[in-house]
Amino acid sequence: FLPSQADIAVFEAIAAPPPADLFHALRWYNHIKSYEKQKASLPGVKKALGKYGPADVEDTTGAATDSKDDDDIDLFGSDDEEESEEAKKLREERLAQYESKKSKKPAVVAKSSILLDVKPWDDETDMAKLEECVRSIQADGLVWGSSKLVPVGYGIKKLQIQCVVEDDKVGTDMLEERITAFEDYVQSMDVAAFNKI
Repeated sequence: FLPSQADIAVFEAIAAPPPADLFHALRWYNHIKSYEKQKASLPGVKKALGKYGPADVEDTTGAATDSKDDDDIDLFGSDDEEESEEAKKLREERLAQYESKKSKKPAVVAKSSILLDVKPWDDETDMAKLEECVRSIQADGLVWGSSKLVPVGYGIKKLQIQCVVEDDKVGTDMLEERITAFEDYVQSMDVAAFNKI
């Protein structure tokens, strides 16, 4: 019941009021004409007249344009289709330079800094021997750092040890497996902090 921009598009396309025998069309025409001052504020988006109506009906209301002309326009291409020999040689030279620079660039090695908590069985566990066992683990891409003993409670201390690993070579699962293999000294191991470098 409320007119829209579609009504305005059709209204403006009609040159004169419909004849009286088309009374429904005439009533619609007069109704839309009453919105003359408010037509810009009506809801909807105004489109070309041919965009309204059934989807499978071809639009013959607009000016006929030849779509073949649009297809021939190359907005980003050059005037001549063929690339000149000099331009082709220059492009290949630059590609070769780019490839050589790219191959010389050193590969970035992803590393992580890991802080491990290694917990002993009880307060009688030799913590110096426990640390010696942990540091005895050697692997490509693993570097041990500083360590300290941190009180847990009831006289028990845990070993907190820092290490730097190459992500592709050493993982936390491998570290946990090898550290907990020292069953006489190690009860469990946890990752306290994990930071990418």
